[in-house]
Amino acid sequence: MAKTNPLDFIQQVRSEAAKVTWPTRKETMITTAMVFVMVVVASIFFLVVDQVLGWGVRSVLLGFGG
Repeated sequence: MAKTNPLDFIQQVRSEAAKVTWPTRKETMITTAMVFVMVVVASIFFLVVDQVLGWGVRSVLLGFGG
């Protein structure tokens, strides 16, 4: 593998970094909000599933009569 001159490497890195399309502030805020919404939805889903499974296990172990 050919070695690259450190100055050439830095120039290549700067060239590649210039090609990156950075998100706008609005895009970042929308994406962040979507992540928070999905975290809340997933948390509620797993809470409900946990409660249902817990009820099922208690029902089987203690009997449906209580």
